[in-house]
Amino acid sequence: MYWTVFLTQVYKSRGERSRGTERTQNRSMSMKRLSVLLLAMCLGLLEAQVSFEDNGTNRLTSMSQEERLAALERRLESSEKEVSHLKRLIGAPPAIAFSVALMDKATKPGDYGPFAYRTILPYRKVFANVGNGYNPATGTFTAQIRGLYFFRFTMFTSGTPNSVACIWKNNTFVVCLWDVKGYFGYDTGSNAVVLPMGVGESVSVMLEPNRTLNDGQSHLNTFSGFLLSPM
Repeated sequence: MYWTVFLTQVYKSRGERSRGTERTQNRSMSMKRLSVLLLAMCLGLLEAQVSFEDNGTNRLTSMSQEERLAALERRLESSEKEVSHLKRLIGAPPAIAFSVALMDKATKPGDYGPFAYRTILPYRKVFANVGNGYNPATGTFTAQIRGLYFFRFTMFTSGTPNSVACIWKNNTFVVCLWDVKGYFGYDTGSNAVVLPMGVGESVSVMLEPNRTLNDGQSHLNTFSGFLLSPM
């Protein structure tokens, strides 16, 4: 009886130890499996992070390259504009222009004329004379560059209209203004023309014989011209 109880207790104790060992082994296996699983998850997250960082770096690098290309394109466009501007400046015609009026401060306001002969109008008041092509002493513009020129003049009369003035090129009249009849005491007009001019050729405005103009400090009789394009 005693040995039976003893053996029973021994087998029971062994069974408990065996079950305890099995439970410990199972717990250890579970921990190992959990560790492996956690390690795998960590490796996966690490790989995903590296991949994300690589892609982000590539995107940043790509954006940086695009920005550099855009900056180079803007700089190239600016350089092309500067080159075009310089070409225009180099190829631009020289500045030749004048603008004058018949009377200056030293001239007494009132009628100018009449004269028994055709007379060049000596425009004394000089507003501009770029290139010095206009001579205020003679009232004549002389071309220093062969080209196409624009000319315009205005005319004013008072009292009984009796005015005829014309633009002359060298010894040939080109365009005229007439005002010889009217019911009002003050009349004004203008005319213009584009002329080819050779070097040394001249243009002036001439008052016809026995005609008059009227002017004062308001500068109602003017003569202007400028170079349109060299030829």
